[in-house]
Amino acid sequence: MSQEPLSIVVLAAGKGTRMRNGRPKVLHPLAGWPLVRHVLATARSLEPERLVVVLAPGMEEVAREVRARAPEARIAIQDPPLGTGHAVAAAREELAEAGAVLVLYADTPLLSRTTLARLLAARAEADAAVAVLAIRPPDPSGYGRLRFSGDDLVEIVEERHASPDLAARGLCNSGVVAFDARRLPLLLAELPLRADKNEYYLTDTVALAVARGWRCRAVEAPWIEGLGVNSQRQLAELERLWQERRRAELLEAGVVMPAPDTVFVGADCDIEPGAIIEPYVVLGPGVRIRAGAVVHSFSHLEGAEIAGGAAIGPFARLRPGTVVEAGARIGNFVETKAARIGAGAKANHLAYLGDASVGAGANVGAGTITCNYDGFAKHRTEIGAGAFIGSNSALVAPVRIGEGAFVAAGSTVTEDVPDDALAIARSRQETRPGRAALLRQRLQKRARPREAG
Repeated sequence: MSQEPLSIVVLAAGKGTRMRNGRPKVLHPLAGWPLVRHVLATARSLEPERLVVVLAPGMEEVAREVRARAPEARIAIQDPPLGTGHAVAAAREELAEAGAVLVLYADTPLLSRTTLARLLAARAEADAAVAVLAIRPPDPSGYGRLRFSGDDLVEIVEERHASPDLAARGLCNSGVVAFDARRLPLLLAELPLRADKNEYYLTDTVALAVARGWRCRAVEAPWIEGLGVNSQRQLAELERLWQERRRAELLEAGVVMPAPDTVFVGADCDIEPGAIIEPYVVLGPGVRIRAGAVVHSFSHLEGAEIAGGAAIGPFARLRPGTVVEAGARIGNFVETKAARIGAGAKANHLAYLGDASVGAGANVGAGTITCNYDGFAKHRTEIGAGAFIGSNSALVAPVRIGEGAFVAAGSTVTEDVPDDALAIARSRQETRPGRAALLRQRLQKRARPREAG
């Protein structure tokens, strides 16, 4: 990204006790991704030479997520936890000795690559020892304030120690900071232990750098990018802000959403301009929707790919591994999983298609299910092009329905059906004229003693 070497430290050792549950804070989801995954994705987009994630002892679940999303990342353990300055010091041995060191927090998922690139560029241009990302949140309560002398940052002041004027007007510290890698070890070595909390504050590096005659700078960012998560309420607020920003991007790009505020978009959804997303749709992670596709109201998609001209819903559920080809139709209360629906094929009502392939132009009737699980393993169902599956059919996998084949309504199919064959797998109907009245009499007679009791 920049010419100088870049090391990134992601601080993720916090327990998150205010989240009020047993899940590590940084694994709580936002737009379908864990918080830490958002931060790792942004960090990796800067193409750092080294990426270090700081964890507390016993955070194996978080470590697994880190390894899955950033295999090149190194993990440093902060033990015991003695504040943000101590956390960066725990990562020191993993950092490059030259270039820049960027410190991020695993619970700040709204940071953008553009903003971080500006921060790094400003530090390099000014040859600053420290460069801080500053924000102006609508409610600045709880944030440290930045004090300046001209354009130079000279101190980060805790809110409780800020003068009324500084508290009212000052820029707030987001916590994100960039360092000159050569000078960082000296600053970390001089950090004082704050006796009131028994912690080393990373924010004290600014005053220490100024005392040495080194320049410090600040770069202002959109306030939402600096927001972190400490409670479920804050997480919900960040979800709202993330969704608003993503929806705005999609609308600007040409995606049609008549009621955008009712649409939930997953973190890595790829929706092409010209796609139509109707109200009350949930698009989970891994969804791909091409131009000309329509997703009707109250549908839920995750890990699915929808081609142009296809129509989904309303009230459809598409689970991971679903591919819907051009012009295909998935209708009301149809669920799919690991299924490929061929071009022009239709499953319009009340069907389950799991571990299946449906050929081009095939028709799947209402109430049809693929019986894909035998209690031990999953099996596939193949439905050939142009096949017709009558309503209320059960296709017991593994099974193949040939091209152009017909399956009669109400059939339970356990054997392959050849191309252009007709399969009828149900009991023969027996009709007895006039017997309905006799049956009613017997039923009424049987019911009278119970009514009398």
